[in-house]
Amino acid sequence: MGGVKQTDIPPVLVTGATGRIGRLVIDRLLDAGVPVRALTRRSEVAATLPAETEVFTGDLTVPESLDPALNGAGAAFLLWTSPPRTAAAVVERLAARVRRVVFLSSPHQTPHPFFQQPNPMATLHADIERLIAATGLESTIIRPGMLASNSLAWWAPAIRAGEVVRWPHGAAETAPVDDRDVAAVVARTLCRDGYAGGDYVLTGPESLTQAAQVNVIGDALDRRIAFEEMTPEEFRSLSEGMAPSSVVEMLLAAWSAAVGQPAYVTTAVADILGTAPRTFRQWAADHATAFTEGS
Repeated sequence: MGGVKQTDIPPVLVTGATGRIGRLVIDRLLDAGVPVRALTRRSEVAATLPAETEVFTGDLTVPESLDPALNGAGAAFLLWTSPPRTAAAVVERLAARVRRVVFLSSPHQTPHPFFQQPNPMATLHADIERLIAATGLESTIIRPGMLASNSLAWWAPAIRAGEVVRWPHGAAETAPVDDRDVAAVVARTLCRDGYAGGDYVLTGPESLTQAAQVNVIGDALDRRIAFEEMTPEEFRSLSEGMAPSSVVEMLLAAWSAAVGQPAYVTTAVADILGTAPRTFRQWAADHATAFTEGS
């Protein structure tokens, strides 16, 4: 019944609607027959969303701008990429208007060295989690580990250019999770009962070094991609102006801590969806053209 609107289902509000995860969440909700409201800062992006989506212009830094989108909504997907100062006011508004919130956080409580490095984003996530808990809202916390799609931002430019992939800490092991699996879990916990109070760390099914992940992409493209170790200093200078230094330092510390031990792997995706999480090999095969045809 793909995209059939059921009038008795209250709409779900999706923030970060045009982002990597939010955009896929919209598709999954529509597939399940759930009416969707998308919150976006720019009204012109409405054209990029499915026609059945009701688009609202609003901004998490202006909490009252959310009111029209929240009126009559039953649940909300919260993804926070804004400065933290309006978080309390936004959570207060959500608590006053919707029954359920699913928050996309990070695995900052996970007892694995990869997730235990100082991380400004983790501090923000923990604060928002506390705010949500204090409201008594029906809430679910989703914590994806490393997203498979990060490899597009990191390695696709060199691969497209036919160059060697140079990267720091090639021996660091992660368990990349497919963005589609994350979105399917979010959609499931938004529109089905039984996940209130749930807290789920989502990973892919296997631990792979970063160098091995580049090899897997090479297999998907049917060519060998050379991998060369880059020093942390080189990575810092290359990242200047591309990413905040706090993010660069957090990544370097996390990768360094992940060298020589298997990544943290959970069964949460399979537990919730009833199907095995997609492997990185599957992700790479499905996204092979993105590594050959420009972004």
